[in-house]
Amino acid sequence: MYVDQASAQELKAQLVDLESQYSDILAAKLNLDLTRGKPSGSQLDLSNGLDGILAGSYKAEGGDDCRNYGGLDGLAEAKALFSQVLGVKPSETLIGGNASLTLMFQSVVFTHLFGARGPGSAWSAEGEIKFLCPVPGYDRHFGICEELGIKMIPVAMDENGPVMDEVEALVKSDPCIKGIWCVPRFSNPSGIVYSDEVVDRIAQLGRIAGANFRVMWDNAYAIHALHDDAPVLANLMDVARQHGTEDSVLIFGSTSKVTFAGAGLAFMGASEENLKHFKKHLGMCTIGPDKVNQLRHVKFFGDYSGLMAHMNKHAELLRPRFDAVLEHLDAGFAESDLGCWTVPEGGYFVSFDARPGLAREIVRLAAEAGVKLTPAGATYPYGKDPEDKNIRLAPSFPSLADINKTMEVFVLCVKLASVRQKLNS
Repeated sequence: MYVDQASAQELKAQLVDLESQYSDILAAKLNLDLTRGKPSGSQLDLSNGLDGILAGSYKAEGGDDCRNYGGLDGLAEAKALFSQVLGVKPSETLIGGNASLTLMFQSVVFTHLFGARGPGSAWSAEGEIKFLCPVPGYDRHFGICEELGIKMIPVAMDENGPVMDEVEALVKSDPCIKGIWCVPRFSNPSGIVYSDEVVDRIAQLGRIAGANFRVMWDNAYAIHALHDDAPVLANLMDVARQHGTEDSVLIFGSTSKVTFAGAGLAFMGASEENLKHFKKHLGMCTIGPDKVNQLRHVKFFGDYSGLMAHMNKHAELLRPRFDAVLEHLDAGFAESDLGCWTVPEGGYFVSFDARPGLAREIVRLAAEAGVKLTPAGATYPYGKDPEDKNIRLAPSFPSLADINKTMEVFVLCVKLASVRQKLNS
């Protein structure tokens, strides 16, 4: 369907057919949800072996009792394992609670209020603070900035990652820009993997930015490939070390989509100097993390190869769901001018761009038909997509049958909104 090439008469005939199909769907009273990238029950079941794995033995390798207080930065054996996910040294690793979002929020709050290097280095003492936000991006990153009154500046993404000419020009021109949010492998929502050149240029931002600039490297999908030959991400910390900018880098990850989403582990990678300052403030709000959970994760995986074998099981469950979404998009729009979409090789999302001005209407039509989609605008700062075109699709949680039904409704809503828009233009 090429609406730009169709005559008014052809469009009106299509509209009658589409509205008839839409009426049938309304009558079906569906209740389907494609909003958030949660693991399915089958994925959660992969980690049921965590339950009882310690069999009453709570001693860490060093002999400490994991049931007791202490160990602010986590168990040594947990740091040894998950530092490999982060791409840093164990001495540059902190293991936290169950949510990397908490570590990210704490990192921004601590630096904003107390400074990266103690008194006098607080961002809040410098006036208006700004962050660069590659778009489309992750709404919870934007929420952290909005909560703290940090101004967000959208920057464009292409197939290689953030458009670095734009990023570098902004950073050079404004010392009040103190950070950039990045989801570098299988980016949320586009699925892009940052190129080696982009990683290298991001690593050098600490040289040209204002004081205490931080790259917030949320590598949430570092090990979430759908295929064995998925693109590999360059190691940011290694590259930053080459440029002498390792203090400008904060790396985050978790097992939220690896084991139990609500009872996993979060981890942070940073230079030893950065960790020293972070732990000083962290020690004011906690005595220590859940080391029992850390120990059972280490016992469950054994080593990094055990972790990757576990991730292959996730991929087997996720591939059919992603394939179903892409098959519906191909069948519905391959021969049309109604939209374009990404074909991710990992992560949890497919990013769809409708014709400008239609995302909110498509989401509304889907909601009326009983299909919940991520709110239009969620992938942009302040919930404002300037072209009102991006929609994030999250196929991990629903059953395959529900995904197929959801995508039938989605394709229909895109077509219906597009034809109506063209006829009204």
